[in-house]
Amino acid sequence: MSDTPVLIIGAGPGGLAMAGRLRRLGIGFEIIEKSRQVGQSWREHYDRLRLHTVKEHSHLPGLPFPADYPRYVTRQMLVDYFEAYAKAFDIHPRFEEEVRAINPVEGGWSVQAASGKTFAARHVILATGVNRAPYRPSFPAEERFRGRILHSRFYKNPQAFSQQKVLVVGMGNTGAEIALDLSENGVATCLSVRGPVNIVPRDFLGRPTQKTALMLAKLPHWLGDWIGAQVQWLAFGNLSRYGLEKPPMPPARQLRETGKTPVIDLGAVSQIKAGRIEVVPEIESFTEEGVRLKGGRELKLDSVILATGYRARVEEFLPFTDGLLNADKLPVHCIGSGKYEGLYFIGFDNYQPGGILGAINRESDVIAGHIASRENVEHAI
Repeated sequence: MSDTPVLIIGAGPGGLAMAGRLRRLGIGFEIIEKSRQVGQSWREHYDRLRLHTVKEHSHLPGLPFPADYPRYVTRQMLVDYFEAYAKAFDIHPRFEEEVRAINPVEGGWSVQAASGKTFAARHVILATGVNRAPYRPSFPAEERFRGRILHSRFYKNPQAFSQQKVLVVGMGNTGAEIALDLSENGVATCLSVRGPVNIVPRDFLGRPTQKTALMLAKLPHWLGDWIGAQVQWLAFGNLSRYGLEKPPMPPARQLRETGKTPVIDLGAVSQIKAGRIEVVPEIESFTEEGVRLKGGRELKLDSVILATGYRARVEEFLPFTDGLLNADKLPVHCIGSGKYEGLYFIGFDNYQPGGILGAINRESDVIAGHIASRENVEHAI
C-alpha cells in the first residue's frame, strides 16, 4: 500500500499540468502512467500532426513553449516539450502502472493497479483523457475483405499506402488530415462521410480561427454564431455539390451544445474541390475487393482506415457512475461531489472553444485550488 495526499493517473498533458500545479503549491503527489514515457499518446500519432491551436493558448501551466517554436507546434516538438516540462517541475511518474479499479475507502480512495500494487490517496485525479481507447466499429462482411483494415491510431504516414486506393472512414479532424496526407502524396483517396459536418478554416485572412472563436465566445451567442457562419461561408462556399452537407447548427453552437468539435481544415477542402479526394457515403458492407456504399455503389480498395474516434471509458475504473457522466460518458464536472468527493477529472471537457490543451490549463487551476483548500494550502498561483 502506497499512501500519498494526491494520486494522479496518467502522465499525458492533463497529468503533467496537475503535477506542475501541485509541485508549485508544495502539495505531495504521486503520478502513475501505464506506458514507459510521458505524453505517450502523442508519441503514437501520425507523423505530420501539428496542434490545430496556437502555441500561446496551448502550453501547460507555468512553462510557455520555447520562443522558436512555430505558431502550430509539431507532434515531435510537443513530445519534447512534455519531457522538458517533467524535468522542469521534477515530475517522476511511476511508469508501467496501469489502473484497474478506483474504490472509495475511509478518508479517500484506493486505486488498484494491474501490477498488484495499491495506492491510497485523499485525492485522485483521473487524467486518462477522452482518447484513451480507440473506437473500432464492426461492419457487415468485413471478414471477406482481402485488403487491410486499420484504425487511424495505427496510421503513421503515406509510405505504406503507395500505389494503393484507400478509403478513410470518418471526417473528423483526424480523418480529414489523414485523407489530406494521403492525397498530397499521390495516393488515390476516398473519404466516407456519414452525415452533415461543420468545417472551419484553421486560419482566415491571416488570423487563427481559434483566436476568432475565443473572441466570438464573449459575444451574445446569436451574434457570435452568425459571424462564425459567415466566416464559414466566405472560406468555403457551398460544399454540398462535393458531397459535404452542412448541419443546421453553426460550429460554435455545435461545440457548446454537443461537445463535437468542427473539422479544422488544413487543405482537405481544396483537395476535395480539385477531385483529389472523393467524398463518398457511409459503408453498407464489405466485399472481397472493397466496400458497398449506401446507395449500392461498390468501390475496389486496397486499404480502409477507420478514423472513427476514441472513447474515454472512465466507467471501467469505477464501481458506480450514477450522476457522474453525461450522455457521451464523459465526466459532467472536473471536481467530484457527494459520493465522488475527492475525485477529479482533467482533459475531458470538449465543450469549450480553444482546444483541449487550453481547457487542461484552466481546469488544472480550478482543481489545484480545490485541493489546496482541502489541504489548507494557500492557492496563489
